[in-house]
Amino acid sequence: MRIDKYLWCIRYYKTRSLATTACKKGQVKINNNVVKPSREVFAQDIIELRKNQINYKLKVNDIPESRIGAKLVDIYRTDLTPKEQFEAQELLKYAKNYYRKKGVGRPTKKDRRDIDDFTDENE
Repeated sequence: MRIDKYLWCIRYYKTRSLATTACKKGQVKINNNVVKPSREVFAQDIIELRKNQINYKLKVNDIPESRIGAKLVDIYRTDLTPKEQFEAQELLKYAKNYYRKKGVGRPTKKDRRDIDDFTDENE
């Protein structure tokens, strides 16, 4: 089975074209080699893919006939992703919540005080 179709079948990408695009961008590796979307996948291959700033690592157990239900995904792959990847994602999420979105407008009174305190410390 093609790598783009496999990633779509085991529900890592919502559409097959998204999986194809990820392969073309070099975000998918099989056995530490960057692959094209047409590369065949076999049992016992190790797949590494980068999605949403997380480096997933998967081991192929079996090849599905077609797209499968979410409950059956573990039959066809083993997730080898280190837990540190997910913990880093959590920290990144908290870091982003602090800052205001770009283009929201003028700084609030609290933001202004924080900016003033920061510039006073650097002088």
